[in-house]
Amino acid sequence: MPLLAIDLRRLHCRDSPPSQVHPSQTSVYFAAKNEELGGDKSGSFPSIIRMRLRTRRRRSLILPQNGANGVRQSWHERFCDSPDVLKSARRGQTVVPVLDTEIGGSEFITMAGPCSVETEFQLIATGNHVSRAGARILRGGAFKPRSSPYAFQGHGLAGLQMLARAREESGLPIITEVMSECDVPMVAEYADILQIGTRNMENYSLLEAAARSGKPILLKRGMMATITDFLRSAQLILDNGNPNVILCERGIRTFETAMRNTFDVAAIVLLKQISHLPVIADPSHAAGCRELVPALARVAVAAGADGLLVEVHPNPDKAWSDADQTLSFAEFDDMMASLDPYITLRPRVAIREMASANAMEAVG
Repeated sequence: MPLLAIDLRRLHCRDSPPSQVHPSQTSVYFAAKNEELGGDKSGSFPSIIRMRLRTRRRRSLILPQNGANGVRQSWHERFCDSPDVLKSARRGQTVVPVLDTEIGGSEFITMAGPCSVETEFQLIATGNHVSRAGARILRGGAFKPRSSPYAFQGHGLAGLQMLARAREESGLPIITEVMSECDVPMVAEYADILQIGTRNMENYSLLEAAARSGKPILLKRGMMATITDFLRSAQLILDNGNPNVILCERGIRTFETAMRNTFDVAAIVLLKQISHLPVIADPSHAAGCRELVPALARVAVAAGADGLLVEVHPNPDKAWSDADQTLSFAEFDDMMASLDPYITLRPRVAIREMASANAMEAVG
């Protein structure tokens, strides 16, 4: 390995009084340190101190692990209301099975599709395209909670049936939102993952009904929710017998108004540090602007997210909902290509995280 020699004796003035010379700057210290590092014992320059430059020859950069060295006891105390959500020596990384796909494992999972189901042609065309581009799950809203009561609210049952046909055509599992506990049985009949939207994160009757369906649950963080609130809702789903919970950071409301929401990337890092549940990011809602989505997606990968939830449409400007934040097919292809260098860093990290979870002490 390359060695770098540094003469630290030049760091202090020779005319300095003895009281101003730290013991670590003396020749005795240098000689001892040099011997410790494997240098000669003469203490002569340039072998007084040699610092090894730790380089990995021909080895690619890997992303740092989240939570690999244990976590603070203070986190355990802060989130004591959600004990089953937190990592511990007894709980390894949760991997959520969805047909032939696993969320939370070594593979990075992209969920893509239109904000709302509009037509069968639109949905099938989108499903086929995102599948070829590398997406593993097709998203689409049959029921749409909207900010305005006059906006398109979704096709309901007809939309679910279109999603089922798109699954047959594309081979992709389906994720769609359920808005009412009364609709859970119907939506669960068609969907492979039930999405709980930001407005319903604390709708406990809906969370309980969705949990009892047995389907995997994607839980979006409330737009005004703290991490504590978020984990409490996840705990409620676990309490109702459903271990297959996926956490989704989709941005929160702050005093900033330039974007639709503020993307809380620190929340992704924290959730990966303290929780065994998979964490995915929704850069579409976080930005509200399609030009920002690819960059935020890359940030999410670097932060340790297990996947993405992205809005894609054949003609975004004509989309019936969330047009401004929806990617075209070409833009989605470009985003997926830009993610490749980041995603290739993940497998070794994910495997080491799962292995280290068994050796961790109780989380805090």
